Amino acid sequence: MTDANKTSPNVVLQKTAVTRDDRARVSGQRGVVLWFTGLSGSGKSTVASAVEQRLNAMGRLTYILDGDNVRHGLNGDLGFSDKDRQENIRRVGHVARLFWDANVITLVSFISPFRAERALARELVGADFVEVFVDAPLELCEKRDVKGLYKKARAGEIPAFTGISSPYEAPENPEIHLKTGEESLEADVEKVLGWLSEKGYIAA
Repeated sequence: MTDANKTSPNVVLQKTAVTRDDRARVSGQRGVVLWFTGLSGSGKSTVASAVEQRLNAMGRLTYILDGDNVRHGLNGDLGFSDKDRQENIRRVGHVARLFWDANVITLVSFISPFRAERALARELVGADFVEVFVDAPLELCEKRDVKGLYKKARAGEIPAFTGISSPYEAPENPEIHLKTGEESLEADVEKVLGWLSEKGYIAA
């Protein structure tokens, strides 16, 4: 943790007059964080985008926090060391919690390779944190690699690349398990929407 992340004794949490329940009454929905995790090329962003489009068509307020997009702004100062990856997920976990507090259906699409960091995000959000394991074999992810990242990683041009020179700790008990190498995109989207419907986040 950097010095900038240490809470000063002069910083005091302020309670807002408008509560999360108040916001829910206005928005007509309950916030939830769908945390899509998986190897690069597994289909996280593709599935998250397709789910968001369906939810938007249903009149639901949504927002996607995508790994590449966030690194262009909020986390632009971070590299890809284990320490920076952990800080990357810590920050995103806090941002996701803010969206959740506003009762937005938040779709987080990050490799997030370490279980400990995903556990921290779960702790921040609580019962409305949904781990979505976007599971695809490494060979398939490499075939899908339009950016050529795996090729560069195997050539030693990208250090600490998840799945090649840095580990990926797969979820042990995800709420939703998608096997994008075996299922169609539509089937994966229906699985996510079905789960949200079953748990009462969206109407059946």
